[in-house]
Amino acid sequence: MGQQSEQQKKIFLVIPSPSTFTQRDLEALRREYLVRETVISNYQGRDGLKRSLLIAFEILRGVLWADLTYSWFAHNHSYLAVLLANLLGKRTIVVIGGYEVAREPEIGYGTLLNPKLTKRVNYIIRNADHILAVSEFNKREILKLSERRHVAVVYNGIDCVRFNPGEEKEELVITVCQISRNNITLKGLDTFLNVAGRLPGIRFAIIGHVLDGSIEDLKRDAPPNIEFVLFPSQDEILQWYRRAKVYCQLSYRESFGVALAEAMSCECVPVVTDRGALPEVVGDVGFVVPYGDAEATAAAISEALRSGRGRAARARVQEEFSFEERREKIQRIIEEKPV
Repeated sequence: MGQQSEQQKKIFLVIPSPSTFTQRDLEALRREYLVRETVISNYQGRDGLKRSLLIAFEILRGVLWADLTYSWFAHNHSYLAVLLANLLGKRTIVVIGGYEVAREPEIGYGTLLNPKLTKRVNYIIRNADHILAVSEFNKREILKLSERRHVAVVYNGIDCVRFNPGEEKEELVITVCQISRNNITLKGLDTFLNVAGRLPGIRFAIIGHVLDGSIEDLKRDAPPNIEFVLFPSQDEILQWYRRAKVYCQLSYRESFGVALAEAMSCECVPVVTDRGALPEVVGDVGFVVPYGDAEATAAAISEALRSGRGRAARARVQEEFSFEERREKIQRIIEEKPV
């Protein structure tokens, strides 16, 4: 057993904060490798300089220990991990989620609006051994910044065993996101309210954690057929996926859409905007509408409720976005085999 452990690659995983998708990667890596994890949000609450020094020390310690560093998101933590790994001759993988290569001044969204962070993102893309994009759309955005051809598309993986359909669907339309002032435009919550008002005989629900006082504005403007499900657990969200016939992702921009794919895995028929990777995720099993077009969205939802495409939506996720598919691709990259 000791000899086997010595032969296992050592992976240093750096993430900004815990999430379902980073946790899935951690579980996948631990199946095959020795893994040490650093979570940057664990250092919150300390004063600025002390916090920075502690994080830098922890990353240096991890890079020294590891054969390879694996960072989620191209930000300050991955910049330091890549810089140190290059100095020490260690291999690096960085997953880019989308925000890091976005520049949307109309809604104040994207790392590329910040010149200092833009330089760090560019450094990461140019110097990491492997960049993992979460969609083809995401890959195109990355390659606009660098012509280096070391970017592989590895879709976010969905646990299709856990995200499975319930016994009976309801005439219910849902969307899931963090509820904040910025997300009213970014996630299309204003359009969602407008559409609900146009379809008074159908139940709608906005599900998510509240980040600021914008919830009061949304409640004030909401028609009576909208329900707000605030601070739900993961199990509660799963039950809503199982009950709903239609899932809406009416975003200004998405580089993948994990909640969308989870809902599709539960046989929700997707209605999405024509932005970012959303059409790429739904393929031919859902309905694509112009961003901000409430009339077209209402018509698409009405058709989606009658369409019976739920099983096709789940089949697409099983074929294209399964957790096992992601795990196998990541392992091939770590072993430096063609993806």
